Amino acid sequence: MKISRLSGGLAAACLLISAVATTASAQVARDAYGNPKAAPSPRASAPVRRSPGYNKPAYSSPSSSGSASGVRFGFRGGLNLADVQGDAVKSFTTLAGYAPDGAITRELRPGFFAGLYATLPIGPGFAIEPGISYSEKGTVLRGTLPFPALDFLNTQVTGTARLAYVDVPVLAKVFITPGFYLYAGPQVSFLVSGKARVEAGALGFSAYRQDFDISNQLRKVDFAAVAGLGYQFENGLGLSAGYDYGLTSLDTDNRFDAQNRVIKVGLNYSF
Repeated sequence: MKISRLSGGLAAACLLISAVATTASAQVARDAYGNPKAAPSPRASAPVRRSPGYNKPAYSSPSSSGSASGVRFGFRGGLNLADVQGDAVKSFTTLAGYAPDGAITRELRPGFFAGLYATLPIGPGFAIEPGISYSEKGTVLRGTLPFPALDFLNTQVTGTARLAYVDVPVLAKVFITPGFYLYAGPQVSFLVSGKARVEAGALGFSAYRQDFDISNQLRKVDFAAVAGLGYQFENGLGLSAGYDYGLTSLDTDNRFDAQNRVIKVGLNYSF
């Protein structure tokens, strides 16, 4: 009888302990100091990891709405290394009225270009970019006088064709990778001034210098094909290098065949 009562008491105690444990597990968890811990939300999702990458600037791809907000304007400038291909020697000597018989070499004429442009996004990674800029072109010819008896004087003759144009290119830009692009398109150029300068000297001293205005003998409009590459940074600054390939002869009377050729290296800023 006593054993039966003892067994019943143990069973009741076990049931009580089980009930207390169940109630405790249902309560809020507490830390070592007895303070309740914030339970993690069952719906909380793991933070989304974004892979590092380059955000394409607005000028390399249009805005999602396709509005004009993707249009960017900017200015550019840089160095020209100009030359005249074709019958360059004949063209210069004819226009300047100078006909040397000695050896003549042709060199690139350094100059500059500067202007404005607008970048019009058309599709992802593609844009049309019209612009306008002032550009110095021409060539440099160096020769010696055809008098062997005077070779000891180191006589030099330099002729410089100094041409200036307003260039109006319409370029198509394709972004190969974020920031890096290729461009190509047509360009029309309007003659601003055309001059030729002849200088002669001996023993390092200048002995002769004469300027000629040849603008009335040159075509007022020139056409060229333009191509190049560049890199546009996210802060708006950019670098570019290109080549202008003249398609029309410079002489308005077709007395000779000579075309402008220009290597361009420049900086630009889009805002």
